[in-house]
Amino acid sequence: MKRISILGCGWLGFPLAEKLLAKGFQVKGSVTTRSKLKKMASAGIEPYRLVLDADKVLLKNPSFFDTDLVIVAIPPRRVEFIDTIFPAQIKQLVGFLEEYKVPRVLFVSSTSVYNELDGRVAEEDVLLPDKPSGKALVLSEYLLTQNPNFEATVLRFGGLIGADRNPARFLSRKKKAISGTKPVNLIHLDDCLQIIIKIIDDEVWGETFNACSPIHPTRQEFYERASAVSGILAPPFNNEKSPFKLVDSSKLIRMLNYQFKFPSPMDYLGTVNHEL
Repeated sequence: MKRISILGCGWLGFPLAEKLLAKGFQVKGSVTTRSKLKKMASAGIEPYRLVLDADKVLLKNPSFFDTDLVIVAIPPRRVEFIDTIFPAQIKQLVGFLEEYKVPRVLFVSSTSVYNELDGRVAEEDVLLPDKPSGKALVLSEYLLTQNPNFEATVLRFGGLIGADRNPARFLSRKKKAISGTKPVNLIHLDDCLQIIIKIIDDEVWGETFNACSPIHPTRQEFYERASAVSGILAPPFNNEKSPFKLVDSSKLIRMLNYQFKFPSPMDYLGTVNHEL
């Protein structure tokens, strides 16, 4: 494998492209706005403007799909009817994957595919998400993993932290007391990148993995510490019980023999001694 195309060179896709370039891969990247093309080209990424709509794909140069692997790193947007729009977008993508005989796909999904049933959730669990974005991802995963024309691996990331994402801001606007007893399911950008690279290096295809830091502090523990580190006022917490899920990443750790850089999201906060 020498050529990798990243659909969505944003917060995750751009640094991933840079790391893959450093490893000697030829990397093609797509964005939806022309203004970002120059930045990609300057970094050595072969730039493409690719817009996935529910009924069409805007792409002038289809050589984006002349590749050994397509990494799909575009989350569902927060818009009405996304549970039908996003799968339709992925269906459009599948047509190109089939037409250009792309052999492998890595789909960046989310742990929002699981609902909160007060316990651990693992890859083999029945998926009954509550949120429209979770429903969109379940359908999209199915479209990719059940297609016989290519091998697809799915990565279900937890909440993404690191880089310019200050976790203290996630709940900073909450004014009413919220439950602090729920476990957090988070993963740092550095671990996201290394996990993807490990999958590529080890050629682990046709699998689905949860990817979260394996240690889960409570929401109150994590966000009070994040707020203290960054100087942002923490939201008020209470001890009321509320539905939760605890994402189990043991399959990923076992199959990839992977050691997390940040086994707990608290470890990341421990490395930050200035405003996030």
